Amino acid sequence: MSDQPLVRMRGITKRFGGVTALQDVDLEAYSGEVLAIVGDNGAGKSTLIKILTGVYQATEGEIFLDGKRLEMSSHSDAIKVGIDAVYQTLALADHLTPANNMFLGNELTKRVLGIPMLDNRRMKSEATRILDERLGVRLRSMDVQTDSLSGGQRQAVAIARAVYHEDLRLLVMDEPTAALGPQETARTLKLIKSLRDQGLAVILISHSLDDVFEVADRVHVQRRGRAVGVVNTAQSSVQEVLGLIVGAQDAAA
Repeated sequence: MSDQPLVRMRGITKRFGGVTALQDVDLEAYSGEVLAIVGDNGAGKSTLIKILTGVYQATEGEIFLDGKRLEMSSHSDAIKVGIDAVYQTLALADHLTPANNMFLGNELTKRVLGIPMLDNRRMKSEATRILDERLGVRLRSMDVQTDSLSGGQRQAVAIARAVYHEDLRLLVMDEPTAALGPQETARTLKLIKSLRDQGLAVILISHSLDDVFEVADRVHVQRRGRAVGVVNTAQSSVQEVLGLIVGAQDAAA
């Protein structure tokens, strides 16, 4: 984990008409760490990461990358500076192969008699390499449709698509274990640790505090659109984080 934050969000406020979804939220994410964002439904988690990934623009506040102010008007702008996300839906085309999914919209081509054509062999080779070298995952076949893969394997394909970009620096993962069984959850958590160990900043959104305490270095807690605390997992507990989520301290006061 680096000494200075890779990404710093300051005073982030987001209004949708008369509804304030986020109010004056600060967040810091470091290279080589997993930062979990937790909170009940409506706490502002998804809105916060959509601002970080360029999907939404903040009503107020600033985002800094390596200390320099970021201006993003789209998700493509975020990808260009090394910020990407794997959402819960995964956004995979089930009828395509894993390799075709990894390069969907960025297909590799070759020229045959001067005519550009898909280079399926190279895409298959690159997809196999990225899955193996970056994620330690080997699929039984790269020629099957993606809908025949298990939930954990589909998650790996979506992650591989993001990490294929060599300039990726921060990856947001939205509920990556939500639809997985125990074994595939364990494999996905192992993938998250591997990405952290490779020096990426990983932001994990999860309702499972067990998963959070398994992989996260710090936990950022949201409640009713506000940041109500940040704790180190090594010095905290599930009970403390739950208390922040439900506002137990405020109720006690």
